[in-house]
Amino acid sequence: MTKIFAIIGFVNYLIVIFLNAFTDLGHKIIIQNTIFKVYDGQTQIVLTAIVNALILLPFILAFSPSGFLADKFPKNKIMEYSSIFAILITLFITLSYYQGWFYTAFAMTFLLGLQAAIYGPAKYGYIKELVGIKFISSGNGAVQATTTAAILGGIIFYTILFEGMLDASFQTKEDILRLIAPLGWLLVLSSVIEWYLTSKLPNKMVTTSQREFTFIRYIKGAYLQKNLKMMQRKREIFEAIIALSLFWSISQVVLAVFGEYAKSELGVTNTIFVQGVMALAGVGIVIGSVMAANLSKYFINTGLVAVGSFGITLLVFFIPFVSSMSLMAFMFTLFGIFAGLLMVPLNAHIQFLSPRVHLGVILAGNNFVQNVFMFSFLVLTTLFAYFGMNAEVLFYLMFLVGLFLSFMLYKRYSVMTFWAIIELVFRTRHNYKFVGLENIPHAKAILLLGNHVSWIDWIILQLSMQRRIHFMMDKDIYRWRGFNLLFKKGEVIPLSPKAFKDAFKEAHKRLQNGEIVALYPEGEIATSSEIGVFNRGYELIPNSYDGVIIPFFIDGVFGSLFSKHKPLKKKSFFKRREITLYFAPPVSKETKAEELQKIIQNMKERYETQ
Repeated sequence: MTKIFAIIGFVNYLIVIFLNAFTDLGHKIIIQNTIFKVYDGQTQIVLTAIVNALILLPFILAFSPSGFLADKFPKNKIMEYSSIFAILITLFITLSYYQGWFYTAFAMTFLLGLQAAIYGPAKYGYIKELVGIKFISSGNGAVQATTTAAILGGIIFYTILFEGMLDASFQTKEDILRLIAPLGWLLVLSSVIEWYLTSKLPNKMVTTSQREFTFIRYIKGAYLQKNLKMMQRKREIFEAIIALSLFWSISQVVLAVFGEYAKSELGVTNTIFVQGVMALAGVGIVIGSVMAANLSKYFINTGLVAVGSFGITLLVFFIPFVSSMSLMAFMFTLFGIFAGLLMVPLNAHIQFLSPRVHLGVILAGNNFVQNVFMFSFLVLTTLFAYFGMNAEVLFYLMFLVGLFLSFMLYKRYSVMTFWAIIELVFRTRHNYKFVGLENIPHAKAILLLGNHVSWIDWIILQLSMQRRIHFMMDKDIYRWRGFNLLFKKGEVIPLSPKAFKDAFKEAHKRLQNGEIVALYPEGEIATSSEIGVFNRGYELIPNSYDGVIIPFFIDGVFGSLFSKHKPLKKKSFFKRREITLYFAPPVSKETKAEELQKIIQNMKERYETQ
């Protein structure tokens, strides 16, 4: 992930992202803390929900123009001019603070939301342009971590200053605003610095949209209909957008009601403690985003999203059972970690699948759908609170939404979810490094042939790539009770001395379909560190398919629990094992067993001396 920071403009871009979120969050926190100090019960929930809705509504209204602008003009320029707008807004907000105009400052939240709505598609679309496909997961991870760090920093920074500037003299919300008015200048300063840095971002736009924007068509909803249809052209994009929308809706409701819950059920009245606990979700998102980026180092690991969703769902269910703020802080941190695992792969997946020419529209549509969902959930929260429904019931309702989200994501990414769980478990003991992935064709059929060193070689191989591998396995092992169903689900090809022709025929069929088949020519797990004699069985697979043989060499497993060879020098139990998988350049389908053995022997000698 460190290589991405060498890209010109990336660090500057991250600072811009930080300042944008820091400023937007700062004003929202000031208004929310004022509501917290003055109001109680249902009124507090209703006003908190409304202030959140004022931020979301502009994303709904500005969907079409924001997407059009992000595709029509350079995205760095959209961010630059939006930053100028932010300076003007924060100046007026500061005036409202000094005058004690609470409802004016409250309403200005809408304008900050409008600025963010125009800014959003350009901000996220710029990731793909700036870092390219190779670093798209790392780029999203860094942006998500930076945004969350800004939110976390904004919550802590503005809440501490807010509490520090208050005294016992205030009686009304207007008094509070006058006391904390100097904080407005910090909002202005952040906006000015943000504008300066955006003006230095490089222009990465390759092609521009030739479409024109007509206000009449916008008012009539013609753009909305067209853009929504564009989002639905690829079902996987649309489903990812719906999933993100449901996640953010759950999060919005949890954050909207937690303040009242902490005040009424836990007896906490200090905003530092309340906002601090919610801010820990931000710490968790930073951790989760970094984890997701590392676990998506070689491909977008969509299996993480169902894991994240299931974790979030369980935590929302258990919140009403917790009476300790310390335990609540831990749970919100976990909530953030699971959120990072969900958000980073889904955002990267949407950007990856979206055509460059329509990226702005799709990302604006992503914002639109998310904000329609969040706005609707906040409206329902307001209505439920108005009619007397307490925070605990709302938590249970969000648990049900989480169950639906988890089922939806598991159904879409079931195979990837299985492998994500396997990877999370094994990475607690192993650190994996994959060398030579560039040698693997993206579309052709591949016959993977290499050394067999442990019971987990199949896991090591599969973790290196997104495409599914069809392993050839001894039929006796294939029939193991308890594992047979799993092997069938993974479309393993059983191999036995009596039915080897059928197995090789099935392998040939998979290869003809452009798939990947893996086989260990040694025939059994090695009992020494030497490369065993390669059997010639794979040569019986007809070579009438469009593909290649990729030799591989696995290093670092000997001595582990899963290996039969136990060297005299043992590794420390508390030290994670370093396992490396090397892929050689492709070789001809006609390559014989002896020649293949020499290739892998040479790989062993070359890499073991490094």
